[in-house]
Amino acid sequence: MDGILFNEFLGTPVWMWATFLGLVAFLLALDLGVLSRGRQEIGVAESLKLSGFYFALAMAFGGWIWLERGPESGMAYLTGFFVEWSLSLDNVFAISMIFTYFAVPRKYQHRVLFWGIVGVVVMRGAMIAAGAALVAQFQWILYVFGAFLFATGVKMLVMADREGGLADNPVLRFLRKRMRVTEELDGERFFVHRPDPATGKVVRWATPLFLCLVLVEAVDLIFAVDSVPAIFAITTDPYLVYTSNIFAILGLRSLYFALAAMIHRFRYLKYALAAILLLVGTKIFLVGFGVKVPAALSLSATAGLIAAGIAYSLWRTRGEAAATPAAASSGR
Repeated sequence: MDGILFNEFLGTPVWMWATFLGLVAFLLALDLGVLSRGRQEIGVAESLKLSGFYFALAMAFGGWIWLERGPESGMAYLTGFFVEWSLSLDNVFAISMIFTYFAVPRKYQHRVLFWGIVGVVVMRGAMIAAGAALVAQFQWILYVFGAFLFATGVKMLVMADREGGLADNPVLRFLRKRMRVTEELDGERFFVHRPDPATGKVVRWATPLFLCLVLVEAVDLIFAVDSVPAIFAITTDPYLVYTSNIFAILGLRSLYFALAAMIHRFRYLKYALAAILLLVGTKIFLVGFGVKVPAALSLSATAGLIAAGIAYSLWRTRGEAAATPAAASSGR
């Protein structure tokens, strides 16, 4: 057994993978079995405390990486964490739009976010393993990542002021055509059993909350296409890529309820996120010309862009009240 634990998987000893996955499993079990029991709604204060806990845990894990694998790995982990955290902020906007569209009360949103995290843990693992295999086999794929990130950053700058909609979302249309879906929510249930109007036979129906979950997972997949290459541009170590990804997402999801209450104040943050994508994409091509950007500089630039984007957004939207969400559920 000891021999297996010290064998390497994707360049990292199995015991380090097991330690991290065990920690994530413990956190999810704690969330589902203890913190969520009897909960009606997560308030802003609780959201901030929970996010602070995850942030402290992520930093402690980064300290352990620093001691266990050296300063270079520690700095790469921290940079990857802050890049993923910043890019995932855009994810919060999309999730908020999904909940608003389906008029999901705050007290039911945590269930969707929890199972969304479970899906992310699995999905990001598969994507990062595939990405690591591609990078190991074809080093030039990093330049493809860089070009993609640069193009995505330009697109985000151009589209920053445009609002998307869900009424014509292809995933939503696909689900509605192939599943029975109730018109209204039924508490926290994803599925209910009700009579079929045509036959009278009791059958299983999906609720709008299940559609929310599927769309949240789809959003995670779409954003992973940006964020995973972005972190591979910082480090090609799958362990550092995966752990920084998961810790950033855990922290940001716990912060969701605080951010959602003032999401209208972050209207200009997308410009900072676009700049981060452009920065990371450019960094890849600089390496090809023999210019290696220090990890500390990348970390400082990322943190500076996030801080500037948040500060500018808060300044420009000062005095604005949150818009009352339309019951945007028409057409659900």
